[in-house]
This record gives sequence, structure tokens and C-alpha cells, in this order.
Amino acid sequence: MGKGGGCFPSKNKIPIDVSNQDPLPPQERNSPAPTQNQSQSQPANITTQIKNSSTIAVKKLKIFIIFYSMYGHVDFLARRMKKGVDSIDEVEGILYRVPETLPMEVLEQMKVPPKGNEVPVISVNELVNADGFLFGFPTRFGSMAAQMKAFFDSTSELWMEQKLAGVPAGFFVSTGTQGGGQETTAWTAITQLAHHGMLYVPIGYTFGAGMFRMDSIRGGSPYGAGVFSGDGSRQPTETELALAEHQGKYMASIVKRFARTFSLEPDNNRI
Repeated sequence: MGKGGGCFPSKNKIPIDVSNQDPLPPQERNSPAPTQNQSQSQPANITTQIKNSSTIAVKKLKIFIIFYSMYGHVDFLARRMKKGVDSIDEVEGILYRVPETLPMEVLEQMKVPPKGNEVPVISVNELVNADGFLFGFPTRFGSMAAQMKAFFDSTSELWMEQKLAGVPAGFFVSTGTQGGGQETTAWTAITQLAHHGMLYVPIGYTFGAGMFRMDSIRGGSPYGAGVFSGDGSRQPTETELALAEHQGKYMASIVKRFARTFSLEPDNNRI
């Protein structure tokens, strides 16, 4: 399946702050208020009205951090990523899980820890409410886990209606070993975004020197943050978590820039 890309919707216009602008010419700023016999067109209260309007709360842009985590490693990255997103003004990160596809008895045999209700399971129809996405998942033979693939497979109606075209999205991953797919897991997932017309946002080397250090084992790549799970007992290092937080900040800044760029587009317009 496939479709063309589109421009970012303008449902999240960021209002211009005009609280410091005085619309009255200098000779009128200290003029007395007009009497009832004066023209009603006299702009006596315009400044007050504009200042009051500037106090209206700005609607925050929403980045959905949607992930699948079997043993908790991707969960760690997702929570740290939300911290990064939330650190950018006018943007908030919202955590979601994708539905589990394995039966409970299989999960118990695999000794998978139970998931709480703190992070809700997302439905496909909720995706249209996001201004950006960060998808996280463990690898299965160098590609995304079946649970995340099943979730993408369920978005066919949104694909047919081009509901996600033009929305920025990125990836973060977990692998068992250094050669287990830190890059290929994200790289092969790009096809999901391409068919929706979504805009893939890698982090490149924007993390700086932390991307080049060789003195410790570290997950992550230019494609996105990552963690090594080993046999399942290894916990994310501070460097891996810091990279996840950086990706959250970076994606939030990109989404914010897109929202401003396309804020003049009609609300119902997609190309």
C-alpha cells in the first residue's frame, strides 16, 4: 500500500503574543476616555482588550510516545523521552502502549512481568490527535517486534484517508546484542512511515560527543535512541537514557517548528 505525503495540519496554531504592542499613536495614549457623545470608533479600550486576549492559554502540541516493551527496557527509554519532550515549551509527551498479541499463558511461560494501568493502551483512531510520534519497540531478527507491526497493520483506514500524512515521526529501539539491530530495526520500520506519507525524523549526530564515545557499551544510533538488553537483566545506562531524553527534546523542537511553519494553512487542508 502507499500514498503521497502531505503538509502538516494547522489545527494547533500558536497565537501571536501582542501584549507588548500598543496600537494607539503617541498623542492618543494619554487621552481621556470618550464621552457618550463622542464617536464609538474611538479605540479607548483596545490596548486592554489585546492584553487580556494574550492571557489565553496556548494549546500544547502533543507528541504521542507509542511503544511496546516486553521486559521493560523500551519502557525505560519511553519515560525518559517524555521528560525530554515535556522540557520544551508548548509541547507535551503522552505515553501509550500498543496492544499485546500474545496470550497470557505464553507471557507467563516467558516470565514477562505484568503491565500496570499507568500507561494506557492506544486505539488506532486516537492517532489523528497527535502532532508528532515517537515509536519504540524491541527487535525481532533485525526488525520491529510483531506486536508493533500488528499495530501498524491495523492503521489501514487512516492510510486510505491520508489522516497521518505529513506528521513527523521517529523511532527508538531495544536489542539483545550490539549486532542485534540497533540500526536495522529502525531502518526497516521507515517503510511504515513512507506508506502513510509521514515524515521520518532521525536524530543524526545531534547528541554531540556522546555519539562518538567508545569507552563504554552504549545503544542508540543516528536513527534514534536505543538500549542493549543482553539476557534481559541489563538495565539502561545513564548515557542511553540521556540519549533518549535528547531525542525527546529534539523531536519536540521539530514538531514545534513544523506547527509554526504551517500555521497559516487552512485547518481542513492537506496536500
